[in-house]
Amino acid sequence: MFFKTKITSLKPELKAAERVTVTLKSLIDLARPASALTLHHSSKRSGYSGGYVSRFKGRGMEFDEARLYQPGDDIRSIDWRVTARTGKTHTKLFREERERPVFISVDNRTTMHFATRGVFKFVQAARLATLLAWAAQTNSDRIGGQVFTDSGCMEIKPQHGRYAVLRFLHSLVNAETGSGTGITLEHTLARLIQHARPGSLVYIISDFRGLNVLAEKHLRRLSEHGDVVLIQIYDFLESELPSDGRYRFTDNDRDVVIDSHDRQRLSDYHQRFAAHCLRLEKLAEKFRMTYIQCSTTDDPLQTLL
Repeated sequence: MFFKTKITSLKPELKAAERVTVTLKSLIDLARPASALTLHHSSKRSGYSGGYVSRFKGRGMEFDEARLYQPGDDIRSIDWRVTARTGKTHTKLFREERERPVFISVDNRTTMHFATRGVFKFVQAARLATLLAWAAQTNSDRIGGQVFTDSGCMEIKPQHGRYAVLRFLHSLVNAETGSGTGITLEHTLARLIQHARPGSLVYIISDFRGLNVLAEKHLRRLSEHGDVVLIQIYDFLESELPSDGRYRFTDNDRDVVIDSHDRQRLSDYHQRFAAHCLRLEKLAEKFRMTYIQCSTTDDPLQTLL
């Protein structure tokens, strides 16, 4: 969940179209800066063989400690030197080497296709997800993911190698926004519990619109069986309205006019966003998750630092 790098910024020269949509080339180009990122895994809860040291003790490659023999212990693990020295039978315990799947969930709902500056929220989410995927591939982790819209959810089973990253990138590029309302954040997190195996490192990149009590329960369950990182994407306008004027906003279907001279409305608007962020921060603290904020103008590489 933590990163080290010598690269200080992506400094991308984005074309106008790349600010509102993602292309496969732009995501593949992130492989080079991502190669300097190192994912450090804080704990391991899964049962796969690989290159990480687990907190679980068993028969592995790295000796951890010797303890008193217990019924059911493998007699091949008896530590004869300690047994002879103490006069009591002791068993060797080892730390097992394990790998960890990295599962990246990306929000592609309608609310993510918005920005007043920088790039669309979904574009920023896709860039963050791509950096994480390339970093995981460099780390020899298995990469899988989930891209969800208002009308559906696509899961990508974790696999090894460059092909797994490219498959994930294709899902980001080809993700289609839906106009339905059948898939909510709580439904998506419920599916995530089913697909992200215990011990996974799970990144959820979203604006977290629709966060409710059921969604919070799903986050708690995820945090009990793996490490969870919440990355909140937001636009400046969501955190603070412009001052002194009347502003018209449209999505081509609806028009909204906001009078920022109304100080009470302005204050209520700011407080709602602050409360939303505080709720995420408290959830992360309560369930031992990591919480990161990223605006549409931030450098995604710097955000991961």
